[in-house]
Amino acid sequence: MMRRRTTLIGCTALVLALGATACGGGDVTAGGGDKALSGKTLTVAGVWTGSEQKNFQKVLDAFAEQTGAKPQFVSTGDNVSTVVGSKIEGGNAPDVVMVPQVGVLKQFAESGWLKPLSPAAEKTVDANFAPVWKNYGTVDGKLYGLYFKAAHKSTVWYSPDALAQAGVGQPSTYKEMLQAGQTVADSGLAAFSVAGQDGWTLTDWFENVYLSQAGPDKYDALAAHELKWTDASVVKALTTLGELFKDKQLLAGGQKGALNTDFPGSVEKVFGPEPEAAMVYEGDFVAGVAKDQYGKSIGEDAKFYPFPAVDGGTPPVVSGGDAAVVLKDGKNADAAMAFVEYLATPEAAAVWAEAGGFLSPNKKLDPNTYGDVTTRATAKSLVAAGDSVRFDMSDQAPAAFGGTKGAGEWKILQDFLRDPSDPQRTAAQLEAAAAKAYKG
Repeated sequence: MMRRRTTLIGCTALVLALGATACGGGDVTAGGGDKALSGKTLTVAGVWTGSEQKNFQKVLDAFAEQTGAKPQFVSTGDNVSTVVGSKIEGGNAPDVVMVPQVGVLKQFAESGWLKPLSPAAEKTVDANFAPVWKNYGTVDGKLYGLYFKAAHKSTVWYSPDALAQAGVGQPSTYKEMLQAGQTVADSGLAAFSVAGQDGWTLTDWFENVYLSQAGPDKYDALAAHELKWTDASVVKALTTLGELFKDKQLLAGGQKGALNTDFPGSVEKVFGPEPEAAMVYEGDFVAGVAKDQYGKSIGEDAKFYPFPAVDGGTPPVVSGGDAAVVLKDGKNADAAMAFVEYLATPEAAAVWAEAGGFLSPNKKLDPNTYGDVTTRATAKSLVAAGDSVRFDMSDQAPAAFGGTKGAGEWKILQDFLRDPSDPQRTAAQLEAAAAKAYKG
């Protein structure tokens, strides 16, 4: 049973949307509002499909029950920027967009597409979220984005049986992780399944190594392209990552096999019916695939350890997330802003947390709302990291560099996986691509 918190920060502005019970001591219950938005339509666009869309619909339904609004979700597919731009040009702009990349949020704001969030929403963000999340939603001093859903991208998932059979435990350093992987490989099973067919997974590998090894200040500078990709710290991180990529024993199928493996396939190689590897690095969403596709019990058949510290650095916490923004050209500004104010509350986060497949950066959400011990652990780790969390670097970059299949960082790191022998050359290629994209 979901345990709801009874106090909403910044609820003055929510009275209109949620009714008097939202500001009192009682629970916010379905239908408890005064239906002030009754009959008003609300279009919310986002990338989600499948189970994510189904679970987000529960959040929309809860908002509808409380306010009388009629929200509708529209899936944009991966290319949010193009789809939303087309809808704006066609006079059919959605009211709210769930933006999955910091770079896209910044692009939307600089294009003049967004309304700043209301004072009530900003007050709630200040109370319920670590400042880093507000920073990632802010452009030129104005708060435009509310981070509702987050990912913990510093988790290494493994088969407990595979590690036990090899006689290795959870490593605490990157060096120990490679040593444990070698022991696993010697036992006859590849150490890691790497989803090299999806370039975004390789950017996540790099970012974890770089954040721990180089530190948060250089990470921030590189993310903003204030530091060149030819910097010695980048070459060092690529060299460190290359220690894994060049060892064919450690990779399931070697480099060629990794380049032919997409993300779902990488999970299958560890948790599927015919395992080929003991471990797979990626975010907390690995658990959803392992559970839904292969029936694994999370915390028993599938476990994780934190991405280990590199060269004496701090263990990294890299995150991603989806931010709610309000479009100027939407047809119902009042309902849109009320919805974002609702998303900033722990009540809204609790709806999806109870459904599963979700992490919230909202520190006021009761961790017991999550349905299993492992999800609670990843959520607590994310919240406890506070301002040391760093947003996925490629998601902060212009899409031409950090988010385009077959181009930019994705393609260059795939080439590096194929041949990791020259980190300096790879760094130079990354800098050339970044300079072009940031200039554009």
